[in-house]
Amino acid sequence: MRREAKEPLQLHADFHIAPGNRPLLDSGACVSADTTGVEDTPLTAARRAARAHTTWSDGILGVPALVDLYGSQGFDVLCITDHTCNGLTHITAANYHDYLAEIEREAARASEQYGLLVIPGLELTYSGTDPGESAHALAVGLRSFVSVELGIDGAIETAVTAGAALVAAHPYDDAPSPAGHTPHPGRLTQRFARDPELVSRMHRFELFNRTELFSWVAKAGLPCLATGDFHRLEHLGGWKSVIPCARREEAVVSHLRSRRPVFLAQVDAQAEPMAA
Repeated sequence: MRREAKEPLQLHADFHIAPGNRPLLDSGACVSADTTGVEDTPLTAARRAARAHTTWSDGILGVPALVDLYGSQGFDVLCITDHTCNGLTHITAANYHDYLAEIEREAARASEQYGLLVIPGLELTYSGTDPGESAHALAVGLRSFVSVELGIDGAIETAVTAGAALVAAHPYDDAPSPAGHTPHPGRLTQRFARDPELVSRMHRFELFNRTELFSWVAKAGLPCLATGDFHRLEHLGGWKSVIPCARREEAVVSHLRSRRPVFLAQVDAQAEPMAA
């Protein structure tokens, strides 16, 4: 069941582009290892939010408040990927229609009011007692319900067939966590790092989740992404993705399903309460 949203919040964000990407962004060029269909598409904005959660699962903001937050801060793409979990919690077959309908209503308002593209999706959340068997996969652009009750493998296959872009979320390996950082038990998802066959089914892998780096993704040379994984106010900062494609859902999803490059930007954010 959807929870009530907390008080709306207003944030101010300063975007810092990784130094290696600055010449690209200054020129407006679109550089790609595979330039099919993108060579004439300028990079018109450097503010992309890969994904966020709402009160439909474990976020603090409802869909309208989330749209206002990202829209007012100048982001131009917002992917909403609330959890569907083994154990029938959060998004289920019973409430999926209402979930998608609210996102679609707010997507229309977001486009008209802010020029913000809102893309629906799910975080396919399969968690077990053994981190080596646990995996979460973002299905960006998914417009039909996919269950994980029978395992993550079948859920990923179904979502790919439905046309979604699949991204491995917070893909931990078994390396020790940095000092002072203890991942939540529900985020200890190590199967991607242990299962090459499952890796081969994915389109992208989170290199950064907020400010956390998954270095094995870079060492393996996998196509990557940086996401804010927004649940709470402090998650607006961190690393984000700059996707050099047209601001249309099909263009974003197609780009993420390809091996074309995605550039990374670091976001610093300060928060202050929004006046009532």
